[in-house]
Amino acid sequence: MTMRMSNACPLVAGLFAVLLVMGCAPDAERQSGTGSGSASLERGPRTQPGTEGGLYAPAQHLLYDGRFIISASRVYQVGTLSDTAPWDHMGDDASNLRAVAGTIELDVDERVNTGTFRAELELPEGRYVVTIDRFEEFSPCQDGGIAAWLFEHGDSGCGDANWPKSILFVAGWGWGGATLDGEPLHDEYQVHFMVTQGMRDRETLEVRPEIRGPTGAGAVNPAAQQLDFYIRSPETNEANHPTREVFDHFFAMEVIWR
Repeated sequence: MTMRMSNACPLVAGLFAVLLVMGCAPDAERQSGTGSGSASLERGPRTQPGTEGGLYAPAQHLLYDGRFIISASRVYQVGTLSDTAPWDHMGDDASNLRAVAGTIELDVDERVNTGTFRAELELPEGRYVVTIDRFEEFSPCQDGGIAAWLFEHGDSGCGDANWPKSILFVAGWGWGGATLDGEPLHDEYQVHFMVTQGMRDRETLEVRPEIRGPTGAGAVNPAAQQLDFYIRSPETNEANHPTREVFDHFFAMEVIWR
């Protein structure tokens, strides 16, 4: 039997000659966003036009157990707990940051949207603890409340543009509360955490301006990671940035996976 090599699909030979269709070139280009078909990709949490490398979704890995056990330190707070409006608690220019002692711990199962998130921090005001009581999605790309390996922020089509577009290795959204020296401070507030590529400069801690270059990639450093979390009130205040009456924002520059 004679078999002819095809330039479009690879031929794999073993004990028997088996032709495996692994995706002909035009299809592969459309999936990865590298070929002429990349412009037709719909922008979203798992697809970004112009990418040179495709990513497998977590569930495509046979060994994926969905569990993320992560701790973070070298924590900074943006602003203080008692800032008077109007304030900026994004802190992109790093002018209103203060280092605080403590750690951030999470142990979550992305597949079933359960687990724990706890930050224990020593602030000048006292011992500050934030926890998530239950996870909940507030938009479809949040995948039930915990999501892994997705694009968010910037022009990704998922999330707001307060941060540059980044791969989120894992992120959670839900409801929780905060205490100060053991006394209730916030209750039934929205809490969000995310482990991202490096959005802040290693030394200056500034967030880089979003770059509108030809690749469409976000203004992040893929050689670094950080963990951000915030707890925010239901009440809004248009004078503040972001526009909430309360928006307590912290980030950690040292992230450890366990």
